[in-house]
Amino acid sequence: MLAKDCMVKGSIVALVTPFNADGSVNYDKLGELIEYHVANKTDGIVLLGTTGESPTLTFEEEEKMLEYGVKKANNRIFMIAGSGSNCSRTAIERSKAYSQTGVDAILVITPYYNRTNTSGMVKHFESIADVSAKPVIMYNVPGRTGCSISEEAVAVLCKHPQIKAIKEASGNISYLCKIAKFLDDDFVMYSGNDDMIVPTLSMGGIGVISVWANIMPQTSHKLVYDYLHGDIESARKLQTRYLDLINDLFLETNPIPVKAAMNYLGYGVGPCRMPLDEMSATAKSKLIAEIDKLKAELK
Repeated sequence: MLAKDCMVKGSIVALVTPFNADGSVNYDKLGELIEYHVANKTDGIVLLGTTGESPTLTFEEEEKMLEYGVKKANNRIFMIAGSGSNCSRTAIERSKAYSQTGVDAILVITPYYNRTNTSGMVKHFESIADVSAKPVIMYNVPGRTGCSISEEAVAVLCKHPQIKAIKEASGNISYLCKIAKFLDDDFVMYSGNDDMIVPTLSMGGIGVISVWANIMPQTSHKLVYDYLHGDIESARKLQTRYLDLINDLFLETNPIPVKAAMNYLGYGVGPCRMPLDEMSATAKSKLIAEIDKLKAELK
């Protein structure tokens, strides 16, 4: 279901990129995953996000994945392409190109490592939005990038006609509350933290861009839709019931744990690409134990 303007409500999966044993992209498996999410109530798919190991993908692989993914989805599900970079010129070029591939929106991370100031952040996102053929979702995740989109920057950027949303993954409830005042029909918010879906919805968010949804798409969808349709108690219970599993999916750097979980559950998504390695035995044992407790509910 779309918000009043053009953004989808609900659970958007930050899809893993499946790899073959030799490290190449497994397109057959990618197609299976897209079909799985179409069939299991996922409301949108992000390709080429951090969970999809985008830093390790070549431009050629990204272009081929988008072409394949859009064709496979065939307008049956809201599609989002990750197109960010810490080089503004690269992000502009990617965003211009990827926004013309048939996706419904692009997801753009803040510049990382070479952390900018407020004016630079505004110019970075405005320059991307100026060339994008599709709505832009800003991605705020300071735990990974080392910088945040300041409240002052959000106040300016939310007015750009092509910047339609923010994926808020700071984990900072105070920051979330501060930027919530900018939300309206033309600028919406998604939770970027699976452990904070209900708090984000309570401040006006319309959904989640979720790692957890890779293994529990129907439940992630139900949590959001129950909340948005007034069953706050059901959403709260779902959030708390699966909180341990959600936390275990981040015992190590994402997407190491979620890929381990998916392979354990039979999805066959293959390994991560270097520099990400196999999950440590101790952490994997904890994750598997939690999965086994909930195995009958994983859908």
